[in-house]
Amino acid sequence: MDPETVDVLDSVGPRLRALRRARGITLADLATVTGVSESTLSRLESGGRRATLELLLPLARAYDVPLDDLVGAPRTGDPRIHLKPVHRYGMVFVPLSRRPGGTQAFKMIIPARPEPLEPTPQTHEGVEWLYVLNGRLRLVVGDRDLTLSAGEAAEFDTSIPHWLGSRDGATVELLILFGPQGTRAHLRTTPHTPAHHNET
Repeated sequence: MDPETVDVLDSVGPRLRALRRARGITLADLATVTGVSESTLSRLESGGRRATLELLLPLARAYDVPLDDLVGAPRTGDPRIHLKPVHRYGMVFVPLSRRPGGTQAFKMIIPARPEPLEPTPQTHEGVEWLYVLNGRLRLVVGDRDLTLSAGEAAEFDTSIPHWLGSRDGATVELLILFGPQGTRAHLRTTPHTPAHHNET
């Protein structure tokens, strides 16, 4: 094995440990999600176990990051960004950032519908920032019911009950920044969590 490959593989363990801690996930939780034993995950992070594709694939799925990010592979010369939309709650989230952990940027699309939905406010930890690109956004935060048009931005504490939707039923497009808690709340919901359309 060439020295460059050895260096890449040796760096995987510390990268995995940093990513797990940034996400606030325990080894036990990760073992449950991936099906990889807790002891194997521990040895992988400490360097006692060499990374293999069989181990890295379930971890990449669990963290929802490209495999390249786990091994620290250099980017190719292709400047194009390959976006993979995520569909949740009747809305579309297009990831615009690739950095594991921390704040994540998304383009969010609220599709048109015959009648606007009634708000179903939700709460979670963190702060969200948004910028309306197109359409008329209805933003409910606590007892405030606001309408934001293209070019307007908002920032709010997501521990306050909040909801996003279309004011008039037409399509709304916006840029939105989620912290780690917001990303989990919006995009990592388990099948047992009730899904409400057009909520954040």
